Amino acid sequence: MTYEKNYNELQVNDGVPVKMWTKGVPVETVAQKQLENTAKLPIVFKHIAVMPDVHYGLGATIGSVVPTLKAIIPAAVGVDIGCGMIACKTTLRAEDLPDNLGPLRSEIEKAVPHGSAPKTYKRNGSTREVGAWSTPPSEADAAWSQLVDGFDALCLDYPRLKNTNNYRHMGTLGGGNHFIEICLDEAGGVWIMLHSGSRGVGNAIGTHFIELAKKDAELHQRNLPDVDLAYLEEGSQYFGDYVRGVGWAQNFARLNREVMMSRVIGALRKTIGKPFETHLEAVNCHHNYVQKEVHFGQEVYITRKGAVSAQKGELGIIPGSMGAKSFIVRGLGNPDSFNSCSHGAGRTMSRTKAKKVYTLDDQIKATEGVECRKDEDVIDEIPMAYKDIDAVMLAQKDLVEVVYILKQVVCVKG
Repeated sequence: MTYEKNYNELQVNDGVPVKMWTKGVPVETVAQKQLENTAKLPIVFKHIAVMPDVHYGLGATIGSVVPTLKAIIPAAVGVDIGCGMIACKTTLRAEDLPDNLGPLRSEIEKAVPHGSAPKTYKRNGSTREVGAWSTPPSEADAAWSQLVDGFDALCLDYPRLKNTNNYRHMGTLGGGNHFIEICLDEAGGVWIMLHSGSRGVGNAIGTHFIELAKKDAELHQRNLPDVDLAYLEEGSQYFGDYVRGVGWAQNFARLNREVMMSRVIGALRKTIGKPFETHLEAVNCHHNYVQKEVHFGQEVYITRKGAVSAQKGELGIIPGSMGAKSFIVRGLGNPDSFNSCSHGAGRTMSRTKAKKVYTLDDQIKATEGVECRKDEDVIDEIPMAYKDIDAVMLAQKDLVEVVYILKQVVCVKG
């Protein structure tokens, strides 16, 4: 299959080219500088692929696909290891949902702990994180049983990981841009979709190995264009442990989403009060991760930081912002993108700026028709703080084809 060239190519002095699927969408100058720095690393293979939702990130650029030879950049993977999406179609129809969706949102919020770490509350004289379980349910126990041996082995070598909220985070949402949604497709079919990753323990693993990579770079006096681009090479002291740790965190993230999906299905059954089937078309995909793949005849490590695998025929999820539409897509297997596509719309402004620019009235208007939080704490997730999802999809028309267009009617945020 041949592909019409739909990207702009940036030539980098002393580096590999950067191929950017950004026609019709804005790209920050600071993000482009980050990409140029990454392209100068001696371990980068062939070129860097940049998705239309690209924006500046801590450590490395969000919306980038970085192929590396016999080395991995921990900060390019990031600290939300395995963050991604899961979605499934149900046999329910729009008319099966109640007119008042408030009780459904409440049931989902009761079924899945959500929120960020600093928030705590007292129960029976004790204090715990609102976004963690006090007593994890059976689904979380079953998932954790698949992970506990690997976690204990990691903790033997890195004891600081033990002091994380790991087991009690299994099956929990977190905060920030993580969400749970009930959506309708164009034909009126009901979908469940959610976004989360490896929670606190994944953050701890990512943070620890980013620090170790920086120390390793200092030891070998690498002339890095950015200290955050420190990498671990095969055969180095920490490389094998990082691969083991990041693989474990990615498994945690996948299972975490499966547990939450099970809990949300239960909440929907309780609210609807009628039988229905699920998993008619199910997708569970990472968009912050690294794995070994073969491209252009070469075995490489592919790091997708804010990007989704889009191999030919593979289903993926590209969510819009809160209040906007989302897409279930099928990959076209474009080799120039390393078989990848965007992971969402991509921010156009920081959370801090969004809260300064927009008001609560703006947020209420932008989320009209969606049963969700409408308060000042979620203004930073207002759709206008993100790129136009239609422009993003047009810019990657040679990477994916749209299978379903979804519009959320319920949105739960941390």
